[in-house]
Amino acid sequence: MSANVGLRGVTKRFGAFEAVSDVSLEVTAGEFLTLLGPSGCGKTTLLRLISGFEQPTSGTVWLGDTEVTHLPPYRRPVNQVFQSYALFPHLTVAGNIRFGLRMQGVGDTEARRRVAEAIELVSLAGLEGRHPHQLSGGQRQRVALARALVCRPQVLLLDEPLSALDAKLRLQMQLELKRLQRQLGLTFVFVTHDQEEALTMSDRIAIVNRGRIEQLGTPHEVYHRPATPFAASFVGETNLLTGEITGGDGDLLRVRLEGGLEISLRADRWPAGERRALVLIRPEKVHVNPRPAALPGAFEARIEEEIFKGATDHLVLATRAGTRLRAVVANESAHGDILHAGDTVHASLHADDIVVLPA
Repeated sequence: MSANVGLRGVTKRFGAFEAVSDVSLEVTAGEFLTLLGPSGCGKTTLLRLISGFEQPTSGTVWLGDTEVTHLPPYRRPVNQVFQSYALFPHLTVAGNIRFGLRMQGVGDTEARRRVAEAIELVSLAGLEGRHPHQLSGGQRQRVALARALVCRPQVLLLDEPLSALDAKLRLQMQLELKRLQRQLGLTFVFVTHDQEEALTMSDRIAIVNRGRIEQLGTPHEVYHRPATPFAASFVGETNLLTGEITGGDGDLLRVRLEGGLEISLRADRWPAGERRALVLIRPEKVHVNPRPAALPGAFEARIEEEIFKGATDHLVLATRAGTRLRAVVANESAHGDILHAGDTVHASLHADDIVVLPA
């Protein structure tokens, strides 16, 4: 499929501060791409460069085969849903949705038909005559979505539109947004700092840090095969430890982690020519058993801390060698399998679950 959005060598400076640094990115037509990163990393600036609310210091912006670098927002076939929703308080639901059509000069008959379609699409039937102050947060968010969709943009830009919602409604709207995007086949570029939001909805995720894209890939790729320590620590939790080769046997290496624990790793995962590297282990990949288990690479550890999280328990383990690891385990109902701080457990790691990066 062809690219619907293209950034080519884009840099944006505000005085001496470089908010975006030489970013090149292509978003495929019909793709749900998420720009994920901490506050101040440049992701909203990237969105504003696509929408036309900011002009790049250097580089070009493309929509399809058309360069739009210097076109104002109203001449670009994009629409944006803002964090604050930006609804007009004096207009009804139908009036807010119809506003963009009025600006485009769409006739009354066609406008009424498209507004009715948009209302049905976002499940607001029966609320057409209400004003924003009479709606819940989720309903206001749906109005903002309908107002953006009714103009049939080539690309829909969403700047943290779910941040004001409570946790349960936020999850519901994540699923609704993805359903809408698939149903309409539109290109969505979504900005968030919430990793779970990005993993739930995205076809691809661009991890942004200090104005640069550190990694671009599917949710599975950025989670299971992070390309940098920042990507590993920002998406999900991780144990990030320094490791050093102590020996080898065929395709497996013996590696000592900081603190002293020795583990086995596949040799093809280790950076060529390096003796030391960074070893990344996801907490859920630390397998914990209250009883001895005859598993390769099993080791004994003591639970230093137990954090109850409902469906899961988050544990801090200390091995006899002195290495500390975080682990996530299911919250067992069987009394014999319940784990508590102070217990001695038997843990193991699988070599395929471990990621290695150059130190």
